[in-house]
Amino acid sequence: MFMDSVCDFQAVADVFKQLGDATRVRIFWLLCHQELCVSDIAALLNMTCPAISHHLRILKDCSLITGSRIGKEVYYKASDSLQAEFTHQMIEKVMEISCPDRLEEHETISAGELAGYQAEQIEIIKRVHDDLLTNLDTRVTIDSLAKKYHINQTTLKSMFKTVYGDSLAAHMKTHRLKEAARLLTETNYSLAEISKMIGYENQSKFSQAFKEQFQILPKDYRKEKK
Repeated sequence: MFMDSVCDFQAVADVFKQLGDATRVRIFWLLCHQELCVSDIAALLNMTCPAISHHLRILKDCSLITGSRIGKEVYYKASDSLQAEFTHQMIEKVMEISCPDRLEEHETISAGELAGYQAEQIEIIKRVHDDLLTNLDTRVTIDSLAKKYHINQTTLKSMFKTVYGDSLAAHMKTHRLKEAARLLTETNYSLAEISKMIGYENQSKFSQAFKEQFQILPKDYRKEKK
């Protein structure tokens, strides 16, 4: 009874034809888990924006993804349709059968919320994190980080919180104050010097932040530890 509906088979064949490219399948799978703009995808896959746009256009033509404009950027995600859902499930099932070891490794790395991210995205966030830790004396904005690492600001903030369990600002504040505690204990730098070394231009703000973190003023902390 199904053999009579040739057009139905053609529709299925057209979808499989458009997915006959590993990069395109990868982009579709990524968009099944989150909403991204062209530059985000290009950075994650180490490809040019025109190349990504080409694949997105094909995926959109076969109704597997949709796009919506937010400000100057167009953000893409998998279509809210049975066709896209079943295609997503099929891809993950084939991956599970063909590459069980790789999938298991991915699940271990991306436990919980990280399941929605690819390894490349996690690596970008780790690079951002390492960069910030190496330069605790420098205050940087989300905007400058987004431009440096070619990632959307909203995506950067969301991914950072998912990977490290806290917002970027709160996470770095904790690291700065822990470094201040170490410097107070192990060096003879003045409070003003330590304040600048961890990115606080105002010593009073540093003292206030330190007390909030450790329930003691930095000068008293130094006396207590020494």
